[in-house]
Amino acid sequence: MRMYDIIRHKRDGMVLTPQEINHFVAGYSDGTIPDYQAAALAMAIFLRGMTSRETANLTMEMSISGDTVDLSSISGIKVDKHSTGGVGDKTTLAVVPLVASLGVPVPKMSGRGLGHTGGTLDKLESIPGLSVQIESERFLEIARTVGCAVVGQTANLVPADKKLYALRDVTATIDCIPLIASSIMSKKMAAGADAILLDVKCGSGAFMKTRERAIELAVSMVGIGEHVGRRTVALITDMDQPLGRAVGNSLEVMEACDVLKGTAPEDIAETCVELAANMLVLAERGDLSECRALVRGQIANGRGFAKLCEMVEAQGGDPLALADYARFKQASAVHEVRAKGSGYVVGIDAEAVGMASATLGAGREKIEDDIDPSAGIMLAVKKGDFVEPGDLIATLYTSSEKTIPDAEEQLREAYTLGAEKPDPTPHFIARVSADGVEDLG
Repeated sequence: MRMYDIIRHKRDGMVLTPQEINHFVAGYSDGTIPDYQAAALAMAIFLRGMTSRETANLTMEMSISGDTVDLSSISGIKVDKHSTGGVGDKTTLAVVPLVASLGVPVPKMSGRGLGHTGGTLDKLESIPGLSVQIESERFLEIARTVGCAVVGQTANLVPADKKLYALRDVTATIDCIPLIASSIMSKKMAAGADAILLDVKCGSGAFMKTRERAIELAVSMVGIGEHVGRRTVALITDMDQPLGRAVGNSLEVMEACDVLKGTAPEDIAETCVELAANMLVLAERGDLSECRALVRGQIANGRGFAKLCEMVEAQGGDPLALADYARFKQASAVHEVRAKGSGYVVGIDAEAVGMASATLGAGREKIEDDIDPSAGIMLAVKKGDFVEPGDLIATLYTSSEKTIPDAEEQLREAYTLGAEKPDPTPHFIARVSADGVEDLG
């Protein structure tokens, strides 16, 4: 079998066989297939697409290209969650302990932030003492005894995807649904969970800017999961403005704690309830209505918060910081941004807010860059609020005062004011399952 023929077949619109896909993934992983041929195939896939079966085959081959996680020592239906990334998306920090507090194990591997989107690992590491670099046996032990753990991926998890993603990044083939779906789902397959909930963000702060593209990606990923025997559901959720009011690592941990204490803003609170309820449905704990009630009960009785404290302590963190926020690293510079004009907030460019937070030190341009855990933004107004000159728009936090002017300019450009109050934006746009697409918005 020749790589030349595989490229030609896809270039001409043919369906690749499982053997051809296996040959490509194995050869690219071990270095016998060079970058230029892999790039040619990626572009052919970008232009010609892939069938659902091809995409599923590519996903499975990539998922076994390196280490896989064996969760068989953990009893029960193990449920994983993945977000496609956004601004202020701290849902994992609340959803994982909520679900685990109801007896459903959630052993989870997460990633770091890059660009305008935050990373769960960076947020967790802002908790004093907490480690996300945990050996496999300790990870499994925490998941068994506590019911949940959130750690970094092993270095050799899905190496084929790491190579292919780096190649796509420099060959204009990033924005390709089959390649995006296989990249995400190969890591979920390797992580070993029985069922997967996908949170596909849609809007200005998301990779998928439109409802149609978000649903297309969700349908592809759900199809992959179901094809390989993992029960999979996707929620399309709004990212046309930041989720909640906190943007930045320690600030987002605090707001996630507020979710579990029942004091968080309505958009982040309801998003967490819905995500957790769908994970419980996948774990066969009841229908959606019953599972929503279970989740709200765990917030009201404090057991979700207690489970987060238990997980943090098991991973070496200071659980007292979750109640006493003064124990987090504090920003040395705090700056208030106030309105210059009047009107209703008709739009907030979530990506611009994310970039302003990164400018303050909360994000990174390269994965090896350091971040400031105290840096970030607390939004005082959201879409639909009315502001007058002098009203507080947001508060900036940083350990580098010189970053404030640029961050303030970026933040101001994110806000659009208008004379008429905009219609409310639905938090949930659609639900995608094996049964099809359900319109929620």
